[in-house]
Amino acid sequence: MTAGNSGQVALVTGSGQGIGKWIARRLVEEGMQVVIADIDGEAAKETAAEFGSSCIDVVVDVADEQAVAGVMQLIMSRFGRLDALINNAGIATPKARPVEQLKLSDWNRVISTNLTGVFLLSKHAVPMLRRSKGAIVNIASTRSLQSEAHTEAYSASKGGVVALTHALAVSLGPDIRVNCVSPGWIAVIHGQKSARRKSPALRPVDHAQHPVGRVGCPEDVAAMVAYLISPQAGFVTGQNFVVDGGMTRKMIYMD
Repeated sequence: MTAGNSGQVALVTGSGQGIGKWIARRLVEEGMQVVIADIDGEAAKETAAEFGSSCIDVVVDVADEQAVAGVMQLIMSRFGRLDALINNAGIATPKARPVEQLKLSDWNRVISTNLTGVFLLSKHAVPMLRRSKGAIVNIASTRSLQSEAHTEAYSASKGGVVALTHALAVSLGPDIRVNCVSPGWIAVIHGQKSARRKSPALRPVDHAQHPVGRVGCPEDVAAMVAYLISPQAGFVTGQNFVVDGGMTRKMIYMD
């Protein structure tokens, strides 16, 4: 999909702020109608208003199947089609703690939002995406490949997203292509809703530890997403694209 594709429709979850907001912005710039879906209604409404008439906002908990089905019905009645689904909504464990102290309720909430949400959105989007020969892009994380301490729920959920991606690609092909993007350190503060917005406090050492020489920005992820839903990626499916400035390839030894 390239600029000028008016009439094509994308659904971006978790797009009221953060990386999702910049993905939505890029797709609007590409000429698409974009559904801004977020559990934070204030953020969704603010973003849709900022991006103009090409967007509508909707409040949804991606872990709620009835709510997800309702969003798909809304898209069908409003637009009559869906060309791209970007599963970006996600949460971290409320408080990092040793695994023996991790509450089952916290584990379940992270898995439900980050992994089950991808399944539910994909499941209910399939009929429209089949008709449009559309694409799905799931947003995972480099935490699917490497970990910090006390991130079991988040890491497990994002690892599941990567695996679910290639499973869906095999099941839904050739009608629907399914790919995944795993961002690394992305500075997203400037993409927050106005009530939470502030300048990111980044140090020279933060940039220097990346092989590319800088911390990532949401536009880096948005550019990859735009490519993956475009005809130029027509031979690409079932893949996980790591957008991390090379950090997962860097060996770190203590002197």
